[in-house]
Amino acid sequence: MARRVEQKAAARERIAAQLAAQQQAERRRRLLLALGAVVLVVVIVGGLITIRLVGGGKKTATNPSGSADAQIVNALSSIPDSAFATVGSAAVQAAPNAIKGTPLTADGKPKVLYIGAEFCPYCAAERWPVTVALSRFGKFTNLGTTHSSGSDVFPNTATLSFHGASYTSQYLAFTGVETTTNQQVGGQYAPLDTPTAEDQKTFDTYNKPPYVSSSGSIPFVDLGGKFVSSGATYTPEVLTGKTQAQIADALKDPSNPISKAVLASANVYTAAICKLTNNQPANVCSTEAVTGAAGKLGAEKG
Repeated sequence: MARRVEQKAAARERIAAQLAAQQQAERRRRLLLALGAVVLVVVIVGGLITIRLVGGGKKTATNPSGSADAQIVNALSSIPDSAFATVGSAAVQAAPNAIKGTPLTADGKPKVLYIGAEFCPYCAAERWPVTVALSRFGKFTNLGTTHSSGSDVFPNTATLSFHGASYTSQYLAFTGVETTTNQQVGGQYAPLDTPTAEDQKTFDTYNKPPYVSSSGSIPFVDLGGKFVSSGATYTPEVLTGKTQAQIADALKDPSNPISKAVLASANVYTAAICKLTNNQPANVCSTEAVTGAAGKLGAEKG
């Protein structure tokens, strides 16, 4: 009898020990799950921080552009006059054509209209001289950065973006339209900016022969209804492998191939803009580089 009681007691102790072990194992499992969740949150947050630091600005699925830092913006607006003078306009491969068009204005000032897309490598190239030229007459804020499509010619060309940017000038108005991003959704580049009905009409009317060589090409630039440009004025190849900061830095050196291409085109755009502003400001429009570049503007079309 006593032995049976001892056996039952021993059995109860074994069961109690097993339950205690199971409870301890369950607590350990829950602790590990909790720690794992914390680690996962840290990894996700760390990854987001890294993406933001590397990207240099806010990026979303609908707008893969980042924000141009102050160093880039300052570099584009403080190019030495000597660099413009040394480069001149000899390297320009194409230039805006004069047209008999309807005056393009906004807020009582001549307006420059740019229509392009972030995926487009030729738009990527052309934003540089357009931005440099306009920076001689006013100031950009919220200028973006992006790159052309990785699956097009001249893939991933570093560039700027006019999406969300503002421009102030006592001489000019500017509208920059980026119709799509550089990211494909369902086999198509995701939409971004939509031109106004008036800007779309300008695009449809003047982005075709005889005003330009082909119909519907981008980038398209209308300068006050007096000049139009379609396509790039130099090859994007010169920008291959460069970052936005490297391109901006190269512009102060007139011997650099990037500077020769971008500043030559900027001089031609500046010459066209000076025709809109009655040669104001004089310290820009009266320079030899700009007056010489005026000779590059295409003959009147239409």
